Amino acid sequence: MRKNSVKNTRVNGEVHRVLAEIIRSEIKDPRIHPMTSVVTVEVAPDLKTCKAWISVLGDEEAQNNTLAGLKSAEGYIRTLLAKKINMRNTPEVKFILDQSIAYGVSMTKKIDDINREDDAKHAQTDED
Repeated sequence: MRKNSVKNTRVNGEVHRVLAEIIRSEIKDPRIHPMTSVVTVEVAPDLKTCKAWISVLGDEEAQNNTLAGLKSAEGYIRTLLAKKINMRNTPEVKFILDQSIAYGVSMTKKIDDINREDDAKHAQTDED
């Protein structure tokens, strides 16, 4: 199975959907922040491993706690994944913290700040 094959794309989508559902409703670990989302999932072509990028809306401590909670629940999550998806092999899930959403928000804020400063300068020069 090639990396970008139709089958691999469908497997990634199904694992993504089920993993998000498991994190949202099945895991009761208090370390896992309620605003945790699965950004993307990449299942290896041999179906043995899976990388799941997660995003946590919160401070750095909440992100680290959520990552620690998910890592400690990897075995339980894999068991639930096996029950919900009928696959030859159930992949071993590795969680990776995705900072891209937070980075995008901070960059947007910086651009808005610069635009506001620029507008203020132009308004000031127009008055003079």
